[in-house]
Amino acid sequence: MEGIAYRFRTGIPWRDLPREQFGPWQTVWKRHRRYAGDGTWDRVLTRILAEADSAGKIDWAVSIDATIARARQHATNTTRPEQDTGGGIDSQESALARG
Repeated sequence: MEGIAYRFRTGIPWRDLPREQFGPWQTVWKRHRRYAGDGTWDRVLTRILAEADSAGKIDWAVSIDATIARARQHATNTTRPEQDTGGGIDSQESALARG
């Protein structure tokens, strides 16, 4: 548990977990993955939130910001090839789909 918390607290890659403190990083990662898959983390969070709420330690006020910042197509720093007229194949299509 400490290895998982340490990794998320510091933001380091799994492979950089201090082996002396937490053992092999693969073991810590596998445990985290198993807990995420079987719903353990969801149950832990639900329990912590319920206890904090019943103790009055959570302020449920929410602030929502719906600001949208739109940029014109010319606001990017990318360039288009000279011969590109905009009528090409979408990047999601494979070369085989062109026919």
